[in-house]
Amino acid sequence: MSAIDDLPPLREVIRQHALSARKSLGQNFLLDLNLTARIARAAGPLEDATIIEVGPGPGGLTRALLALGARHVIAVERDERALPALKEISRRYPGRLEIVHADAQHFDPRPLLGGTKAKIVANLPYNIATALLIDWLSIEPWPPWYDMMVLMFQREVAERIVAHENDEAYGRLGVLANWRAETKILFDISPAAFVPQPKVTSSVVRLVPRNAPEACDRRALEQVAAAAFGQRRKMLRQSLKSLAVDPARLAAAAQIEVTRRAETVPVSGFVAMARELTDIRNTKLNALS
Repeated sequence: MSAIDDLPPLREVIRQHALSARKSLGQNFLLDLNLTARIARAAGPLEDATIIEVGPGPGGLTRALLALGARHVIAVERDERALPALKEISRRYPGRLEIVHADAQHFDPRPLLGGTKAKIVANLPYNIATALLIDWLSIEPWPPWYDMMVLMFQREVAERIVAHENDEAYGRLGVLANWRAETKILFDISPAAFVPQPKVTSSVVRLVPRNAPEACDRRALEQVAAAAFGQRRKMLRQSLKSLAVDPARLAAAAQIEVTRRAETVPVSGFVAMARELTDIRNTKLNALS
């Protein structure tokens, strides 16, 4: 018996279903049910919540979410070997676990939500974690179909997500994440908690979408950040030239010096430069029409 339910221990589940972790799928199974329960509680309250879980594997986090009261868990699993183990959990919690055999990068959960908001709670496969996060942060229109994300990443990626200006890890991901969400690293998890053990520490990150981020075109924001951080050791007057506009004009719109470097510019500065870039392009288009 485990600490959270009367289902078999996860090591027994993995052995029974021959669920050896596959590197090609970015799998590292978290076997400590006390830790999975801690992750689930970080997304609380769960009693009336619909949860989207990506990459449940043998179902440690799935079980924690259900045991702690989640009304409806939609588990999106690409690896068909894990489906029998997840079906055993579904039988233990009838009517509350919906198993979707799909690639999360090509799965749209909205038809299953009935217009209600969901929470995304997941120990994400390392090899697709950043790509999935960017997809979720790039949803249009905004605000999105979820009201919280509690996600596990490699510690290095987590630091990039929560970083602000003058932080060593600050970059394009930090600009996008902190423009559209409030971000926080909640706690770390040792490599020893996983099978197989990764070479790095993992971190659980909470992201809460901002209902009204500062107004700008997301694509323009991504382009300005990409240009600025693409040559992060150079001044903006050099790095922003790739946008084919006057860098001084963009910097002036953000009320910063064009001699600044990208890592010193706050998210609000990038938003202001993105708005100016959009205005310049629209003016040019109108002149041609």
